[in-house]
Amino acid sequence: MQTALYQYQNGALTRRASADEFNEANANLVLCFAAKSLLADSILYDILRARHPVAHIIMSSTAGEILSTQVTDDTASITVVKLNNTQLKAHAVNIADFTGSYAAGEALRDLFPAEGLRYLFVLSDGSKVNGSELVRGLNHANTPLLITGGLAGDGAAFHSTLVGLNSNATEGVIAGIGFYGDAIQISHGSLGGWEVFGLEKIVTRSRDNVLYEIEGKPALDLYRKYLGPEADGLPGTALLFPLSVIVPGSDAPVVRTILSIDDNEGSMTFAGDIPEGAQVRFMRANFDKLTAAASGAASQSLFAGPHMPTLAILVSCIGRKLILDRRIEEEVEAVNDVFGGHTMLAGFYSYGEISPLVPGGKCLLHNQTMTITTFYETE
Repeated sequence: MQTALYQYQNGALTRRASADEFNEANANLVLCFAAKSLLADSILYDILRARHPVAHIIMSSTAGEILSTQVTDDTASITVVKLNNTQLKAHAVNIADFTGSYAAGEALRDLFPAEGLRYLFVLSDGSKVNGSELVRGLNHANTPLLITGGLAGDGAAFHSTLVGLNSNATEGVIAGIGFYGDAIQISHGSLGGWEVFGLEKIVTRSRDNVLYEIEGKPALDLYRKYLGPEADGLPGTALLFPLSVIVPGSDAPVVRTILSIDDNEGSMTFAGDIPEGAQVRFMRANFDKLTAAASGAASQSLFAGPHMPTLAILVSCIGRKLILDRRIEEEVEAVNDVFGGHTMLAGFYSYGEISPLVPGGKCLLHNQTMTITTFYETE
């Protein structure tokens, strides 16, 4: 497995890192995480296709780009990969062709033949697709499969997002890259680092990602009570106080980011479903714990054997980026420290992260986490 990292900025493509030299024209995979403005026309895709004529090119708009230990905006983070003993298959669907996100996820999973499939990397539209329903659809098959990835971003605008697979990026696309064979080793880790506070409570009325009542009381009223003076800054302060959610039938919590509030209905809209009967607790940011969680996610993603990962794909949340602000590169540097500087790092800030909570588990939608997927290919 050979890898090279490039940055595209101000119309120029610059190589930033490469472990060893290889013929990049023979690369079979290109990952491009870019500001939406750079994907709005075909220029960047055309450049990548001309340089990598046989590669699968998967592209996503972002809320910030990760390249090595650098976090930037208005750039493209590009990873060029040559896998020597691993077969790749690529498929995409568009949410417009389905009745909902579950059906789209189910259809995408079914496009990949199960025999020999080791791993599925998924990038999804982050504005038109319900991420919770998408992962439910991806999990519909009985055959266990590691699935990670993320929802595309649009900076802090939350207007529209773009994803592309072997074509220019457009709205509504859900794309996947399937990795086949025994040569590829893949691991993962995902942690948040938020502090929970207050008593655990039960969701008594919700619809999809809209939360109306907690234990029979308007959710927004309860939220304001727990936030105290911080509630005066709503909805802007909402990213500082996500919700810990344990869905019925699960023991482990996932984190949900608040996107908006409705004073008239007393409701809150989240970046993921909040089912009735779920157990919830409020959370708050702790800068040091956020960075420590990124380090912990990297430790989780290390291989059991002697090999260090060749490549790590980082998908972190826009909420973390807005909160950490000028300290944002600290979480990427913490990841790099775990890998000892021997692993190529690339990724993006997203509207949702896709990863299992535990090894061997089904993929889930997360918010406010650092999610890491690591790769190594045996000869």
